[in-house]
Amino acid sequence: MTQTSENVTWLTQSGYDQLKAELEHLTGPWRIEIAQKIEAAREEGDLKENAGYHAAKEEQGKQELRIRQLTQLLERAKVGEAPADSDVVAPGMVVTVAFDGDLDDTMVFLLGSREVVGDDLEIYSPQSPLGRAIDGKKVGDDASYELPNGKQAGVKIVEVKPYNG
Repeated sequence: MTQTSENVTWLTQSGYDQLKAELEHLTGPWRIEIAQKIEAAREEGDLKENAGYHAAKEEQGKQELRIRQLTQLLERAKVGEAPADSDVVAPGMVVTVAFDGDLDDTMVFLLGSREVVGDDLEIYSPQSPLGRAIDGKKVGDDASYELPNGKQAGVKIVEVKPYNG
């Protein structure tokens, strides 16, 4: 779970450990494996039309970007506890909202970051319009936020519970 501010990303210990393990894999075993793939493809000859070589180089570029992202994230991470069980919306909480107060039109999502959530739970960033509108609200409160088309949407906080991975 994460809570992001301008300069700091708050992570639970398990979230930090998960990202650190991913970084260690990418900077160790993965780099050796991709270098071997590139070398094997290079030995096949003409690099201009060598699809295996170009695919390996593209994969290398994407993963090197991920290494930089993880390094920056972990450098500014602050490790803390998961949010306490309360009725207040905060990053790390699973929130159920009803659109325009209609209890038949609800949505359940995690207010947090995609970085450490691997399941099928919908995720909204605390910096998103919906995230900013509901952060700090309590069960029963109403909030509104701006849609991409410029119109306002209203939600009622129905339930709030900690994300338990």
